[in-house]
Amino acid sequence: MTSFEILLSFIAAVLAASISAMLIQATRPMLLRVALAKPNARSSHKIPTPQGAGIAVTVATLLAGAIVLVLAGLSDLTPPFVVFAASLFIAVVGFADDVRPLPVVPRLLLQAAAVAVVVFAAPGDLRIVPACPLWLERGLLLVAGLWFVNLVNFMDGLDLMTAAEAVPITVAVALLGSFGHVPAATTIVAAALCGALLGFSPFNRPVARIFLGDVGSLPIGLLLGWCLLQLALHQQFAAALLLPLYYLADATVTLLRRMARREPFWAAHRSHFYQRATDNGFTVWRVIGEVFVLNVVLALLAITSVALNSLAADIVLLLAGALAVALLLHRFSQPRMP
Repeated sequence: MTSFEILLSFIAAVLAASISAMLIQATRPMLLRVALAKPNARSSHKIPTPQGAGIAVTVATLLAGAIVLVLAGLSDLTPPFVVFAASLFIAVVGFADDVRPLPVVPRLLLQAAAVAVVVFAAPGDLRIVPACPLWLERGLLLVAGLWFVNLVNFMDGLDLMTAAEAVPITVAVALLGSFGHVPAATTIVAAALCGALLGFSPFNRPVARIFLGDVGSLPIGLLLGWCLLQLALHQQFAAALLLPLYYLADATVTLLRRMARREPFWAAHRSHFYQRATDNGFTVWRVIGEVFVLNVVLALLAITSVALNSLAADIVLLLAGALAVALLLHRFSQPRMP
């Protein structure tokens, strides 16, 4: 990217942060009346709290991203705007689910439609494993994308958790984009999403004044997934795995444990490691702080992987990231000593 494009990414982040904060401030009184999340046995909050700030985060990301993409004068804006359309669609699905929970199957089918648009809109000449048939690779990416969108939603169960995960990812993608490892459009969208989440963070810090809701976590998951897909399609597969590794591990291990115990794994629960940590005596700030630090470490490992551009280095860095994640999951699963 040129210095002009780097400046545009910075503008996208600042603009998105401003829009996000202003929209949350403006819509919170209305959300207090129509979208109040009341505590229950599976909740991490203790008092009724409005949800729906994801409307502001999504609008801020897409609006700031669209403005800056047009200003950038990129030759082909079709891919990012296809992703924007899919993000709006899945946000509507999330909002409907926030207002009145949808049955599992229709909800998954609607989410899969949005993910499919993003996956199959990618150019056919961009491949992760060229030896793999295109239809099989895209089919597997569809399944992986659907899981990723849902795990971002599942992991949005604690104040500031989504920001603690997504901000390091988007900063890393934007930095890698500044060196040309992902397209300029991906870099700008990552910067806009980062800014929108920073604008949301003061309202969501413990004790949260407002939550994202599915209307926010689902499109955030889709946009993050698209950014990671761009890394993988540009042969940075290790980086694409390292950046979301904590989320992938916590959500996937929890799912497998619940399936092994024959629990209704599709239902809401408090079995994730970060939720067990608060039950084990960790404060919310401590959990969020440790997750954020881990994600910064994973982001540094991902950037190092791209810089070294070596299969041996990728293996070592993936093992180091996996070890760091495993240590934190183990720490969260144990009662905290006084």
